[in-house]
Amino acid sequence: MANLLEVRDMRVSFGAHEAVRGLSFDIAQGETLALVGESGCGKSATALSLMHLVPAPGRVSGSVRFDGRELLDLTPREVREIRGQHMSMIFQEPMTSLNPVLAVGAQIVETLRRHERLSRQAAWRRAIELLELVQIPEPQRRVFDYPHELSGGQRQRVMIAMAVACRPRLLIADEPTTALDVTIQAHILELLDGLRRELAMSLLLITHDLGVVAQHADRVAVMLAGEKVEEAPVARLFTQPQHAYTRGLLGASLNLADDLHYRGWKLPEIRHGLGDDGKPAFAVVPHSVRTEPHAALPDAEIETSRSAAPLLEVRELRVEYPQRRGHTALPAVAGVSFSIARGETVGLVGESGCGKSTLSKAILRLVPAAAGAIRLRGTDLVAFGERELRPLRRHVQMVFQDPYASLNPRRTVAEILDTVLVVNRIGNAQQRRARIAAMLDRVGLPASALGRYPHEFSGGQRQRIGIARALVLEPDLLICDEPVSALDVSIQAQILNLLVDLKRDLGLAYLFISHDLSVVR
Repeated sequence: MANLLEVRDMRVSFGAHEAVRGLSFDIAQGETLALVGESGCGKSATALSLMHLVPAPGRVSGSVRFDGRELLDLTPREVREIRGQHMSMIFQEPMTSLNPVLAVGAQIVETLRRHERLSRQAAWRRAIELLELVQIPEPQRRVFDYPHELSGGQRQRVMIAMAVACRPRLLIADEPTTALDVTIQAHILELLDGLRRELAMSLLLITHDLGVVAQHADRVAVMLAGEKVEEAPVARLFTQPQHAYTRGLLGASLNLADDLHYRGWKLPEIRHGLGDDGKPAFAVVPHSVRTEPHAALPDAEIETSRSAAPLLEVRELRVEYPQRRGHTALPAVAGVSFSIARGETVGLVGESGCGKSTLSKAILRLVPAAAGAIRLRGTDLVAFGERELRPLRRHVQMVFQDPYASLNPRRTVAEILDTVLVVNRIGNAQQRRARIAAMLDRVGLPASALGRYPHEFSGGQRQRIGIARALVLEPDLLICDEPVSALDVSIQAQILNLLVDLKRDLGLAYLFISHDLSVVR
């Protein structure tokens, strides 16, 4: 089968830093190649290079041949003719890739009219057909919706519709299903696979989810620190991985069939650093049996905790969102009841829009409850005003899905953590500094992190900061809202192991919100 794309010795550099070093791979017509690796390994830099979208002062060298034509030699005008029409890309976060002030149909029309000779009326008809193709319900109506009026899965479908509008020969999908629910993720991947067959496209699938790779790729290339360390057909890579890093990734990936539980096992981790030669190095910490008290914690002890008065009790909780005049209120949470004992972890599972996050916000009293009871340590919070709630808030804290969006980008880590203590009137300046330093050490961050800003950390490190911010108040209950859904598999293992250790050491209870059933198990 003839190669549609040939990449040879490609390098992507930003000053002295090389994001991609000597990368080579091919993609045949109609083939799906998965590019796998952790954040920072060069996957997205590779995708942006193929599309001529590397921002200044980045430089790309080597050879990138598309259908026999050298892309790196083309003028900007020639690149624009290829980009969108012959090569197209789906970005990881559709909300930041779509124009918030234009209807989604108008954005598809803009793409069509840029590359094809269509009248405005014909382009709008085609936009509706494309929304129907990507299985958005009522496309004649939704074509006039704005991005914020669509769910995460629907926005990703719009991005796919724009990407395939001109029937490209190569589609680059950069983490197209990160943070989507399992059922929506499956729909998106099936949709991409169907479009690949229907349009005879080649697909470069960039992901850190090896479960996605196993089901939807023909071949896999594994990247580490800007270099390709292994490439193989998908079946061989999963059964006979050759490189230690590949074996580490496979070991760190959770599977619903795995018979693992936090009280018995620690998840394997991949730890990165610098070798003696100053180059990036890694070490794989394998599965291990827990020897701490958790492993010996008898089920009878948990049952005793459950039989006592619960730490949190939710009864017949209703949360409603007001609608436009003349419309009845929309029930987001309808009569939900559950309880959490001290030291217990309760998993909360469901798809986007089912009410998980609204329920967690209601428990924190960030949204009002229309009816029902929320009893924390026997005290009903529903009727309380802000003054009465203030001393109780420290007992329930939250770890958010996206730490970057929930951390103040203009504050250092020290300022972020200190603000939490100041607002809750805890300690003098010296006591607060000591408490912050101890918490930072507990979540595995160096003391030097105190003077740095959120953008200077990796995704996993930022999540550790979010956990430290939640725990610095020494709460009884931690609400974890999809805390690992957007993290690489090895970073996910590190954060889950950390949460287990913190639960043991601090006697925490967790409400763990997730769409990943293997994580919940």
